[in-house]
Amino acid sequence: MLKHTKIVATISDKMCDVDFLQQLFDEGMNVVRMNSAHLDEEGFLKIINNVRQVSSRIALLVDTKGPEIRTTFAENDIILKTGDRIRIEGNPEGISSREAIYVSYPNLTQRMEVGKDILIDDGEVDLKVIEVHPTHLICLSRNDGIVGSRKSVNIPDVRIDLPSITEKDVQNILFAIKNNVDFIAHSFVRSKQDVLDVQKILTENDSHIKVIAKIENQEGVDNIDEILSAAYGIMVARGDLGIEVAQEKIPAIQRALIRKAIHHKKPVIVATQMLHSMIHNPRPTRAEITDIANAIYYRTDAVMLSGETAYGKYPVESVRTMTQVARETEKSKLTENDIRVPLTQDDREVTSFLAKQAVKSAAKLNVNAIVTDSHTGRTARVLAAFRGSKPVFAMTTSERLARELALSYGIWAEYQAGKGIENTKESRRAYYESAIRKLIEYKMIKKEDRVAYLGGSFGETGGTTYLDINEAWKVLEAKERYNLPDYTM
Repeated sequence: MLKHTKIVATISDKMCDVDFLQQLFDEGMNVVRMNSAHLDEEGFLKIINNVRQVSSRIALLVDTKGPEIRTTFAENDIILKTGDRIRIEGNPEGISSREAIYVSYPNLTQRMEVGKDILIDDGEVDLKVIEVHPTHLICLSRNDGIVGSRKSVNIPDVRIDLPSITEKDVQNILFAIKNNVDFIAHSFVRSKQDVLDVQKILTENDSHIKVIAKIENQEGVDNIDEILSAAYGIMVARGDLGIEVAQEKIPAIQRALIRKAIHHKKPVIVATQMLHSMIHNPRPTRAEITDIANAIYYRTDAVMLSGETAYGKYPVESVRTMTQVARETEKSKLTENDIRVPLTQDDREVTSFLAKQAVKSAAKLNVNAIVTDSHTGRTARVLAAFRGSKPVFAMTTSERLARELALSYGIWAEYQAGKGIENTKESRRAYYESAIRKLIEYKMIKKEDRVAYLGGSFGETGGTTYLDINEAWKVLEAKERYNLPDYTM
């Protein structure tokens, strides 16, 4: 286990051969992200098939486009100078030109006010609204810039009443279901309902895919508690978020969103421009190194690479750099900065209480690893929320669950073949012994080290009910004489 923090790497169909993916995996990549904005079905399948040749433990994540606005097709680039006036119309069928720039949002004029900004191409062009008419806007260019075809359009501080899922999103979600993808990262999530809209399609198709909510605007930030109640996890998508919200607010928002995710015991990914300079350069800037470290100090589960691995010159070096920074940062984390994970008066919180004690046992009792068997992944995710310093080995009852835990901090998950829900007491003991042997084999512990085991007396779906702490060698030598509560008849 190279590090506790997980790495998500964006992969394109132009750079996805098996040897390349194997290199990224060996350097510390845990999850492959596929951006639906840049892939067709053939490209998706190429990446998926190649990833599966490398390892069954690499999780697959697909982005949706979500309720985005773009400029329409333009026959030629539109060159703007500071102070130029330009007409903006909401008409998806219009062809943009110097006379008028058309955007894909028909209700544009109904939502706009004089003084608002329209940002095009990730903020490269900044337009100020100076006139609002029933059919169009008149804007003033605040900088020199070029507007090309189908560029992104952001309108900060304006609520956009677009449907959360486009027709293209539906097609991509159905494709993800058909090809057994692990995560859907839904773009521009504004409320709980946006997550439920995606979940409805998944449920109707009997899919186990988990939904990651991408937080990219102020509305998503404001509604984060209800979003986390519905989503499997969140992504702090700092690209569009930094355009929709004043950029100086992003660090505080990032910290707040990570804290919220930990309180809900849900995975959180920090994304966008983490090693942006390595798209072209073999070494990162000091600021980028500090950015990754701060995200880990803030207690994120995962960090993400975008262009660095999708089309950059130094993709393998980028993953290696991120792994090195994560490993060193994890060593120097201060326990006094740990985020308190609240425990409520709830029967389900027995798991949280025992997980907290297991993590604390690393410092108090010199425990060097925590083992748990997992049918739903809940105990493992709760353990991840406490951000312990020792690895958690999760024995899962399916390969899919092992991949789902690829986003959770400090979790090493492996599928253990067995009898599933009908596991006998012998096979459950074999699970635990196998986990200890693998921890020793991977040099994560020594035979004389103490290991904590979190289990449940009522089988795989009965919840966590006990914590056992013992030396690894004692468990291995005792064999059938070693009895845990769920081993008894």
